Amino acid sequence: MRIAIDAMGGDHGPRVLIDGALAAARHLDLGLLLVGSQSALEAELARYPDAPRLDIRLIDAPDVVGMGESPTAALRRKPRASVRVAAEAVARGEAVALVSIGHTGASVMAAYSAFGMIPGVDRPALALAIPTREGSAVLLDAGANVECRPQHLLQFAIMGSAYARVALGGDRPRVGLLSIGEEESKGTEVIREAHQLLKSAPINFIGNIEARDVYAGHADVIVCDGFTGNVVLKISEGLVDTIEALLGEELSRTFSGMVGSLLSRRAFRRFRRRVDYSEYGGAPLLGVGKLCIVGHGRSSAKAVRNAVATAYRFAAHELIDRVEQDIVAAAVVQSRD
Repeated sequence: MRIAIDAMGGDHGPRVLIDGALAAARHLDLGLLLVGSQSALEAELARYPDAPRLDIRLIDAPDVVGMGESPTAALRRKPRASVRVAAEAVARGEAVALVSIGHTGASVMAAYSAFGMIPGVDRPALALAIPTREGSAVLLDAGANVECRPQHLLQFAIMGSAYARVALGGDRPRVGLLSIGEEESKGTEVIREAHQLLKSAPINFIGNIEARDVYAGHADVIVCDGFTGNVVLKISEGLVDTIEALLGEELSRTFSGMVGSLLSRRAFRRFRRRVDYSEYGGAPLLGVGKLCIVGHGRSSAKAVRNAVATAYRFAAHELIDRVEQDIVAAAVVQSRD
């Protein structure tokens, strides 16, 4: 099994990507297809004496889509952009999955263009694993679509259910629709119409959930448009950092607080692991015809390693095939109704 990696994306350049990818390759039975500036990749690989013994192939792709660029214009102007070349390699069957921590919009567009869509799905969605009081849940869309129609949210719910069964286990994941109130009359017209569609869909729909319940663990799959999902993600990241900083300040104010901080250090480490995005690695882009994992631009080597491991695990569990089967089954049920 080989994983293709856009080795030029992200905030920290190829070094972090190479560090994380090689760590995954050492511990898993997989090969790497590293796509980017060949001279830069060779220079980074030279730091590792064991690199020649690993199953690594390089594809030269000198162009990079910058974080501030329009993805549509950049991909049109840069046919040798690393994320585009990596996606095309997966489409040709040279790898089973794409991992990108670069420009999210460019990653989504490159995957959409190279892989096409699963029949019955209009738009892809980023499915983000989030921590809850009861374990983990899936939030989608986390940023692939700014605006959605009701049928898109229905498709997200069906795909999210399939993903949750693979990622979280369980046969009937609970699906909630993110809204401003639990009543089905609450929310925008799109949300109200989506609620009616979800009620008749072949999923375990539990109704609307409010933002305060996202991390409570009441739902295993939380459905929303990409704008809302990305806001939830960014607020959550900022809140975790703020809580840690405030706790550190308070515990350092007094001697007893400093002693308490030392005694509770292990608990703080466990807390960080539960809420740290690097533990999850990346989010699968559901709806496209091949497996694509999109990571955070700030990803550390640890996050890259976990993103590659996630791609490996989902490829082994045939996630895309399972999503497609659920979409087809849902279409059959709805046609009967």
